[in-house]
Amino acid sequence: MKDDSRKVSPGDTFISLTGKEEYIKDAINNGASKVIVENGLYSVDTLIVNNTHEYLENYLDNIYKDKLSKIKLIGITGTNGKTTSAYLLWQILNKLDIKCGYIGTIGFFIKDKVKDLNNTTPDTLDIYDMINICINEGCKYLVMEVSSQALSYNRIGKLMYDYAVFTNLSQDHLDYHKDMYNYALAKQKLFNHVKGKAIINYDDNNKSYFLLDNENITFGFDGGDYHITKYNVDKNLSEFTLNDILYKTNLIGKYNIYNLLISIIILDLEGITYDKEMFENLEYPKGRMEVIKYKNNKIIVDYAHTPEAIENILKTVKELEPKNIITIIGAGGDRDSSKRSIMGSVSTKLSNYVIFTNDNPRTENPNSILNDIVQKVDTSNYEIIPDRKKAIIKGIQMLEENDILLVLGKGHEEYQIIGKEKVHFSDIEIINANI
Repeated sequence: MKDDSRKVSPGDTFISLTGKEEYIKDAINNGASKVIVENGLYSVDTLIVNNTHEYLENYLDNIYKDKLSKIKLIGITGTNGKTTSAYLLWQILNKLDIKCGYIGTIGFFIKDKVKDLNNTTPDTLDIYDMINICINEGCKYLVMEVSSQALSYNRIGKLMYDYAVFTNLSQDHLDYHKDMYNYALAKQKLFNHVKGKAIINYDDNNKSYFLLDNENITFGFDGGDYHITKYNVDKNLSEFTLNDILYKTNLIGKYNIYNLLISIIILDLEGITYDKEMFENLEYPKGRMEVIKYKNNKIIVDYAHTPEAIENILKTVKELEPKNIITIIGAGGDRDSSKRSIMGSVSTKLSNYVIFTNDNPRTENPNSILNDIVQKVDTSNYEIIPDRKKAIIKGIQMLEENDILLVLGKGHEEYQIIGKEKVHFSDIEIINANI
């Protein structure tokens, strides 16, 4: 069965989730032998149902119900930290020779990357197909990033999770959700799909949206079942005390302690034995705190694109005590415009110098986006260079001694979306070609 007319091959069944007649006709032209629709008769075998979304959910649930008992599902939602938290758990379990799959922003992984994905949380049929692949490959666990938009569209169908994790909630995607209340309610939907435990950030002011009636495990610096009582961050490692036990990790920053803590909790709940020294040699996911050394300076590429994420990484970099912090950042077009001025204020407040530039302007006028960013900036420590390549080169040229250049917003992405065209562009490639 296919729900994308472009993926239909001769003999396939096509289920119309949008109801758009042109897609149904495209599917038939591509060889569909049967269509499942809510109304209309077509030139091939036609099944009319009341609700195609419900039909698909029930169909997949019936097919996979028994097979799903062979794998444990972990869903992670939140504004920031989803990718790093999920990737760390995937990495740690595989290091322990416990086969685990990962579905999220940077792709579909089992032992290595299987393929890139167009969405953080793919469409329902694709999710079930990937779960099936993981089971057939012998995975005992699958960790998934679950986005608010995916939950709004109910892409997870009738899946039930052994663990649902809430990282944090801050401003993002308000172009779609309109306000923070609706944004929280969208993420809350994951916790209607829990058959095991909810793992909740105790420190987040929005945690009450995600707490279950029972079966909650909380974590944080201010309290919780997993309560971090001390922590310290320096240039080479972070260390923290959890339940009177000292942990060390090469992951830098308070927010990365949060990310790692999710893995520790799940390892404990699953009764998995581990040597905590393994946390001293972990890899970041691509485009997250990715460090490139240049002379006596560091260039850090990171996906941070929300006010909170930008503030977190800038505060973390300050703890590394560089002489200067130079930040390159933009904001996406056709997305939440209300966060742009906050991003501008945060980045200029915590950096010595900022270069504002393009970041996927899409169909918006790039100059309008940049004007929005600097609208409330009340300092003069910035300039605007719309061309992202030129902005990165200028940032590199400004580095002197013990400086840090932050290139934020795109991280792992290898494209720019200008108008409706996706053109190849990689921050990391531009940096490596100019150092």
